[in-house]
Amino acid sequence: MLDRLRAKASQFPDMPGVYLFKDKNDRVIYVGKALSLRQRVRSYLGETEAGSPRLLSLQAKLANIDYVVTDTEVEALILECNLIKEYRPRFNINLKDDKDYPYLMITPELYPRLELLRLSQRSSRRGRYKPFSGREEQCFGPYTDVRAVRDTMLFLGTVFPMRRCRQPLDGSSSSDRPCLNYQMKRCLAPCRGSEAVSPEEYDRVVRQVILFLQGRYGELGKSLQKQMEEAAAAQKFETAAALRDRLKSLQRVAGQHQKMLTNKETADRDILALARHEGRTAVHLFRVRDGKLLSQEHFPLVGDKDVEDEEVMSSFLKNYYNRAEAVPPEVVVSAKPSEAALIEEWLRLRAGRKVKIKFPRKGSLKKLVDLARRNCLLRLQEDEQNRVRKIDQPLQELSRLLGLPGSPKRIEGYDISHLRGGETAGAMVVFREGEAYKEDYRRFNVRQSSSGDDYAALQEVIKRRVAHENWPKPDLIVIDGGRGQLSAAGEALKGSWLGEVPLVALAKNPDRLFLENSPFPVRFAANDAVLQLVQRIRDEVHRLAISGHRGRRGRRAIRSSLENIPGVGPARRSALLKHFGSEKKLREASFDQLQEVPGVSSSLAARIYGYLHNEQ
Repeated sequence: MLDRLRAKASQFPDMPGVYLFKDKNDRVIYVGKALSLRQRVRSYLGETEAGSPRLLSLQAKLANIDYVVTDTEVEALILECNLIKEYRPRFNINLKDDKDYPYLMITPELYPRLELLRLSQRSSRRGRYKPFSGREEQCFGPYTDVRAVRDTMLFLGTVFPMRRCRQPLDGSSSSDRPCLNYQMKRCLAPCRGSEAVSPEEYDRVVRQVILFLQGRYGELGKSLQKQMEEAAAAQKFETAAALRDRLKSLQRVAGQHQKMLTNKETADRDILALARHEGRTAVHLFRVRDGKLLSQEHFPLVGDKDVEDEEVMSSFLKNYYNRAEAVPPEVVVSAKPSEAALIEEWLRLRAGRKVKIKFPRKGSLKKLVDLARRNCLLRLQEDEQNRVRKIDQPLQELSRLLGLPGSPKRIEGYDISHLRGGETAGAMVVFREGEAYKEDYRRFNVRQSSSGDDYAALQEVIKRRVAHENWPKPDLIVIDGGRGQLSAAGEALKGSWLGEVPLVALAKNPDRLFLENSPFPVRFAANDAVLQLVQRIRDEVHRLAISGHRGRRGRRAIRSSLENIPGVGPARRSALLKHFGSEKKLREASFDQLQEVPGVSSSLAARIYGYLHNEQ
């Protein structure tokens, strides 16, 4: 395989671009950029008996290589960042769970709202509001503490009277009376129409929220002070009093959460410090605005083993700032990133101004970096202690309870879901070292068992799992259910290569654990760590099974909906689903997008659009 890939790489162009390493399933496992594609790719395919374990593992899984040529190395870096964000290759250094990091978004409507969303939700949220011409959405983040983000939203909702409702507003008066938030003076109620609340008046509140989220507390305080004085001079005393209260709330929060730093500069910068502990790596971020510490975030990393600090920092900068909405003029780092000049040029293009990466060796900035590193190390140590308490110790206790030779490394969980016996779906989750390993999750469409027969459905799923002998062997199998489900699973495994794998079942109300060779279930205290570990597995497979069942119901519903539309037969139905890729995207498609499907005329597109939207 490597000889074939070496021959292929020798034909690559000597030009800048991005290369994509793929495994035998055509899944992207590594993305990189190069000034010379030919030389860089060939360097990965050399003889590596003494190479790093990471490179040897990459070569062992490598089956194909693709590439994309770019004009410059900066363009290659931009494309590399986007492809890493899209594919999340296992051999690239990534932010752990980055799709779950929360953001705050100001919607681009005539009367905007403040929304909390995840990175993976940004595209789907766009369909929930009607964009206003000339206004763009503004996002702040990513953050790592969703509770702190919710607390911020709660504070903003009590101080700045932005609307919370999702109804589309175009400036005309709504037939409904204003909601309770208006009575509580927590919303300007733009639903009353532009004559009552002009977009300009509402925009002043929006700009104040933006200044707060940017950490411009001083500038925001001056703006509120000026508005308060103008309102008082115009004898609008109620408005002046509201602005006074808003200013006091701002001063209180600013005093609680800001810390003046040692240097006297009023600069905007990000302080990034990398730390390692017990095989885990993280980067700690201090956001400094106007010379004050505004907030801190902690980002665990994955894929960083056997990688030097310089390369880890370079990967983090590309990962983080490809997602971050704001790039400060200065980025201060604990480890000088490889290709620092190239990353600076990329950041300049993103920010629209000069961005400097600094690697201080002494002075006040070095003290800030050391402070961030200490915070990062303390957080890693705390996380490790929590992991031992929540995972390692419960796994050892579970091993002793079941009489296993050692702590179970791989645990598989199974569950069945259906509605009145219809669209039955099964699910399998995998936990490795006590943590969810979503790459090995599987869903099963149950077809052979009788409708509503949970035991037969579970046995069908287990037997189909047994047929995959190429999948890793589990050390323990957890079934969502009681004694009956445990017996059914045991019968399905009997005589197979998984027949000796221990089985347990966790039943609900109350939660109790059924064992194969015990007539009585094991009961735990509600706060028992072993019970909580098995509950996490049970709840995760239950969630996956329900989502699979709902997906089957949704697909059946939309197919039956399409079958009822005159002029849509099996061929056009297949073409529609193939064109949009999913039933959800088909339902969200506009009239113009429906017309783009081969074989769909404008009249048929109008018929499909009207039928699907009337169905919703």
